Amino acid sequence: MSDLSTELYDVIDKRFRPCTIGDSRLEKLHGGGRWVEGPLYVPAGRYLLWSDIPNDRLLRWDETTGAVGEFRSPAGFPNGNTLDREGRLITCEQGNRRVTRTEHDGGITVLADRFEGKRFNSPNDAAVKSDGSVWFSDPDFGITSDYEGHRGPSEIGATQVYRLDPESGDVRLAASGFAGPNGLVFSPDERQLYVSDSRANHIRAFDVADDGTLINDRVFASCTEGNFDNIRFDTDGRLWAAAMEGGVHCYADDGTLIGRIRTPEPVANIRFGGLRRNRLFLAANTSLYSLFMGVTGTPHPVAARV
Repeated sequence: MSDLSTELYDVIDKRFRPCTIGDSRLEKLHGGGRWVEGPLYVPAGRYLLWSDIPNDRLLRWDETTGAVGEFRSPAGFPNGNTLDREGRLITCEQGNRRVTRTEHDGGITVLADRFEGKRFNSPNDAAVKSDGSVWFSDPDFGITSDYEGHRGPSEIGATQVYRLDPESGDVRLAASGFAGPNGLVFSPDERQLYVSDSRANHIRAFDVADDGTLINDRVFASCTEGNFDNIRFDTDGRLWAAAMEGGVHCYADDGTLIGRIRTPEPVANIRFGGLRRNRLFLAANTSLYSLFMGVTGTPHPVAARV
């Protein structure tokens, strides 16, 4: 591992000051990727998984030793990864045009690969709600060329967000009207869903009704530098957005940009992890970085205890 010095924090609003407590440098954990995304910290094993999409592989970094190895290859040109309530890996496979779950014994279960009989475009990112439902975005990034998937036509003819029912396995349309839906995340209280639209370069917010439908669609924030990719919340309600060449943007709950983290490479995906969820992992172009911070990321939903 090596340290990388940089002018790290850009304080735009005084509300960002508490976020600058912690490391003053990014730590480079691994390089040599082709285009990396989808970092996911797995608390039970104290390791991090991330996707190297064009190289068609999932990589694994061990927090206790710093060792890096392949977790799965080929891997269906994987992009976003998350955990379900039982700690199982959920992966958006761009190349296979599906969302899968890795079982505890290593087997792979296909959760969804079609909507109304038509194949998805290329599922990109997923979020699991505390009721067990899996929500995922489906842009066309993986079918426009053979670089991050397989070139092919869109059978659905639109780029949308879907909800997978945990009991029936049925997939329903959750939100439409996107140019390129990408990262998505629930607010800490799960009353809102936020979705970044990379091509429109803004983040849309929806209220989640009691029946699980999305209402009150509005633009939460527009990107002023770089290009939005995935998004995460901390426990104080700040929204963090990977913004490619713009680094990592931080937004207050009113949608105000309050600060930035500058990065040496375009950053596509971020994820809080570590034992206290105060370590921010950044998948940036060819490399994986981390940063210990004074803020804490929201936890994964867990299975209800009876």
